Amino acid sequence: MKPFLRQTLDRQLLRLHELDALLSASDVVSDLDRFRSLTREHAEVSVVAEQYRKLTSREADLAGAQGMLLEAKDDPEMQAMAEEEITAAKADITQIDEALQLMLIPKDPDDARPAFVEIRAGTGGDESALFAGDLFRMYTRYAERNRWQVEIVSESSSELGGYKEAVLRISGATDANGVGVYGKLRFESGGHRVQRVPATETQGRIHTSACTVAVMPEPDEAVAIQINPADLRIDTYRASGAGGQHINKTDSAVRITHIPTGIVAECQEGRSQHGNKAQALKVLTARIHEKDRAERAAKDAAMRKGLVGTGDRSDRIRTYNFPQGRLTDHRINLTLYKLLSIMEGDLEDVVTALQVARGAEQLAELETASQG
Repeated sequence: MKPFLRQTLDRQLLRLHELDALLSASDVVSDLDRFRSLTREHAEVSVVAEQYRKLTSREADLAGAQGMLLEAKDDPEMQAMAEEEITAAKADITQIDEALQLMLIPKDPDDARPAFVEIRAGTGGDESALFAGDLFRMYTRYAERNRWQVEIVSESSSELGGYKEAVLRISGATDANGVGVYGKLRFESGGHRVQRVPATETQGRIHTSACTVAVMPEPDEAVAIQINPADLRIDTYRASGAGGQHINKTDSAVRITHIPTGIVAECQEGRSQHGNKAQALKVLTARIHEKDRAERAAKDAAMRKGLVGTGDRSDRIRTYNFPQGRLTDHRINLTLYKLLSIMEGDLEDVVTALQVARGAEQLAELETASQG
């Protein structure tokens, strides 16, 4: 383990002692918000401290077994026991070390939140809209694999199938590391390029088209930015049913425009105007948050270009080459030859590789900061 990581873990142990003292104070419950915050931090730090204790314990076991091996030169049975313990201790140390590194990566408070996934057709006309439909299916199938819930917030279908634009809300439980929908899908933001022979192509030529994806965390209502109602223009209109299905006879669809920024959000999937307005307002707030985040990320990128990029729509992040059955993520030079499986929602290898790459970046940043 690198020295700076061990120093960070030592500080975590000290912090745990501080938290124990703070939570045992008689007046701690007088401020419920502070009490909750301290309790939450105590739970998180306790898990890290427990793993660190396991690490130091197994390191002591390893040192003891290595000493035993040196002393047991004339005792083959004792040597075998020592070598077995050395092998087991090294394996445990490696596993605990990796787990601790993941725990020490700074958590984004939005990682556990539900997400809005916006898919928009780009260059390529009808083929781009068909590819947008494929991405819609890919993310929906990935959500099913994770037992997440998917709601269609808004959609605009193209004449030949697929979508000109679609917005999904995806929600679900977090994993063992506290990572939820946004934390898993956040690196999907950017430009997605497809290379294949379109169904409408009679000459068998490969065409290239593109879509953009934006993944935005659903804002926490407790900390969401406050939008001045005077800055909003709310329009209602009659929702159009897809494929001849239910067509609302009332003006239940809602479009909300944030006048200062020109950002627009709409929802027509719900049956009631009130429900559609609430959902559209959530999307609008998420888009305003995302605009602020993107501006901050652009400033950071001017100083340091991270592997996984800024999440800007203009970043071409990935190519889906159907003739070769290949997916390439250009940010981390990842190439997988199982494109059809990926398009059916088998995204975990891609998602994990991006998380690992970002984690490595963050640990390197922590090390640099510790040296500074």
